[in-house]
Amino acid sequence: MRAIRRFTVRTVLPAPLAPLDTLARNLRWSWHPATRAVLADVDPALWDAVRGDPVAFLGALTRERLEALAADERFVARVRAAAADLAAYRHEPRWYQRQAGGPLPGSVAYFSPEFGLAAALPQYSGGLGILAGDHLKSASDLGVPLVGVGLLYRSGYFRQALDRDGWQTETYPVLDPDDLPLTLLREDDGTPAAVRLALPGARTLDAQVWVAQVGRVPLLMLDSDVPANDDAGRRVTDRLYGGGGEHRLQQELLLGVGGVRALRAWSRLTGAPAPDVFHTNEGHAGFLGVERMRELVADGADVPTALEVVRATTVFTTHTPVPAGIDRFEATVVGRYVDALVEHDDLPTADVLALGAEDHEGGDPLTFNMAVMGLRLAARANGVSHLHGRVSREMFAPLWPGFDAAEVPIGSVTNGVHAPTWVAPELTELAAGRMSAQELATGTGWTSRQGVTDEQLWDVRGWLRGRLVADARDRVRASWRHRGAADVELGWTDDVLSPDVLTIGFARRVPTYKRLTLMLADPDRFRSLLLHPDHPVQVVVAGKAHPDDAPGKKLIAELVAFADQHDVRHRIVFLPDYDMRMASTLYPGCDLWLNNPLRPLEACGTSGMKVALNGGLNLSVLDGWWDEWYDGENGWVIPTADGVDDPVARDAFEATALYDVLEHHVVPRFYDRDERGVPRRWLAMVRHTLATLGPKVQATRMVADYVAHLYVPAASAGADLRADDLAGARALAAWKARVRAAWPAVHVDHVDSGGVEGAAQVGDRLHVQAWVGLGDLTPDDVEVQVVHGPVGADDELTSFTADALAVTDAFEAGRYAYAGEVELAATGAFGYTVRVVPRHPSLTSPAELGLVAAAG
Repeated sequence: MRAIRRFTVRTVLPAPLAPLDTLARNLRWSWHPATRAVLADVDPALWDAVRGDPVAFLGALTRERLEALAADERFVARVRAAAADLAAYRHEPRWYQRQAGGPLPGSVAYFSPEFGLAAALPQYSGGLGILAGDHLKSASDLGVPLVGVGLLYRSGYFRQALDRDGWQTETYPVLDPDDLPLTLLREDDGTPAAVRLALPGARTLDAQVWVAQVGRVPLLMLDSDVPANDDAGRRVTDRLYGGGGEHRLQQELLLGVGGVRALRAWSRLTGAPAPDVFHTNEGHAGFLGVERMRELVADGADVPTALEVVRATTVFTTHTPVPAGIDRFEATVVGRYVDALVEHDDLPTADVLALGAEDHEGGDPLTFNMAVMGLRLAARANGVSHLHGRVSREMFAPLWPGFDAAEVPIGSVTNGVHAPTWVAPELTELAAGRMSAQELATGTGWTSRQGVTDEQLWDVRGWLRGRLVADARDRVRASWRHRGAADVELGWTDDVLSPDVLTIGFARRVPTYKRLTLMLADPDRFRSLLLHPDHPVQVVVAGKAHPDDAPGKKLIAELVAFADQHDVRHRIVFLPDYDMRMASTLYPGCDLWLNNPLRPLEACGTSGMKVALNGGLNLSVLDGWWDEWYDGENGWVIPTADGVDDPVARDAFEATALYDVLEHHVVPRFYDRDERGVPRRWLAMVRHTLATLGPKVQATRMVADYVAHLYVPAASAGADLRADDLAGARALAAWKARVRAAWPAVHVDHVDSGGVEGAAQVGDRLHVQAWVGLGDLTPDDVEVQVVHGPVGADDELTSFTADALAVTDAFEAGRYAYAGEVELAATGAFGYTVRVVPRHPSLTSPAELGLVAAAG
């Protein structure tokens, strides 16, 4: 009989065990083995049964077991010691507190539509969410005063299964927040703290705020499933990426606008400092800038002044390398929501729509673009690898007309991964017992065989591979049962995969550009690799296609159809429902991680980093982070057919290259064994990977980069602009308005050069003089530059340097004279031009205003 009402009955812990609740509700347990060990020892069998979910675990304990443990003084002492360790971790100074130099932000707000923190809190779909989760965890480890902001999706992302034909199916189990490691934010009188947004049609959208404690970092998660909302309002936070159109727009308004309001409630109720810096992880949370502008305008600032404060203190990280990955809405629809949202006409709707307008060349004037708004509301923006930074600059170059793509003000911070979450404890224990903390941190401990021998490293790698094989067999059996097979038909699953065979992993989201089925381009050649009598390979594949992505689902079905064939099904498997729990076994168990997207469509990709930290090697196209850190000894490259426009031909070329690298390089290296059965040359590559990539791919390195290069400058700029009742912001806004109004009169009138006679030589100096008209501007408002470098056949500068020219005392007919020298440093065709750009100490880039006047 179906229950008509549902509620959660909580376990009441005896007083001596009360700290267990604190340990279970702080997600530090997800990356802290000692805390997990204390919890697991309460009841090891039950711990395994609930798959390591502490909240479910405590809720399932019997009163008798708890009373027995409460009387066990040794166990109570362990619980108290674990709680004391957590308290020390949360409150003692860490890396951030030891930093000196510029003004450090008192608090940073980090907004993301998804967070991958633990399998017990399924609020993620893929790399974006896992990256956000690792960002929070690493900020906690470093002591960075971060607060996360997201949404709580009552069904999370979907659960994936396969039907009888191998087609992806989706289910959406409903999550009860009371069963999750969350705490409801409450007012002083005990009622839930509420956030409210006005919607079109005189409707309102209410949300309550759940708090996940991630070590030192709180994560605020807004939940619209509250009685104050109508049915449509309660469904706003039903599913992650589960709807489009206005449903998605409402989610993003709740995340951005509601998130800022949740932060204000959090500060009011806890005394936490208001954030100095706001970091938006992709464009989904872009409306946070609109809400912050509205707050400032309501407090008396004008719109341009509010915009400068918000821009200075906002960091925008873009993750997509293709325009199709950006959220775009009809501008008229956004206008209706903004009309309803803004109280007392504090912020004109036209000003908000202008922020997201595609008013650049190639844009759609009827569309509101979330990434465009994100860039216009953030003075500091970055991609997530060096290559992705370059791709982003090229993709968004139309927003800065007149500037070369290389000058577009989008930098890069290469992603990293949270090692304590992703490195197998067995490998950590092997290293920790034989290396110093310094050797572990720098990776140098792996270069010496005196600490960890090849035999010891190979044994651990074999154990991790064997654990993956056992887990994969269980998952394959479960999947076939779901597809309708009877147990009597599944005896063959006992021999699926082998703990002694080279194991290749491929697991990620399944959009078409990631090319899940490239390995099947030549089925016969692929089959020969799988079934080689002496040197076989085996492949473990996992990944989810978006429920509305029919082409992605088709790729999964094609892969499953191949893997179902009797002759290869023991060598290749597809494991449904890829999640963090599966990943914790998959990454450490793979010898080789395969990545073959269409270059350069992988923004970064972090799964290969996690494999590298576990002693696996990478085989990838030069895309994302691999383009940056491949060094010839830490794995292999799949050559790409860049420039081949025919997608079928390109796939064929690159599949052939993939097979060649496997057959001639990877497989022989793995199976090249000495008399003890140890692959010394393979392990040399593993050691090199651990030593060189280990320190680079850490998310602590990533977060430290954000602090140094983005958060601290943003906090400093914000302090300057806010000082003296926003005097700096008002002055900057007025200066920009004056420069924009006067810019049509700015021009380079005449350019002379000298100092080079006849054939120029390296080391010669070119003297440049330019006469520049500035109209109503002064030399303090601009920088006149000589832009120079090598030129191609079309006389375009192929690369260039911009050097400032100095204003001279000469002034003639309303023109200023500028002069300077350029040293000729390289042979070949050389060219130069002169241009004028705005100059102000508060600008983060000469291109910021999108204004340039160049010599004709």
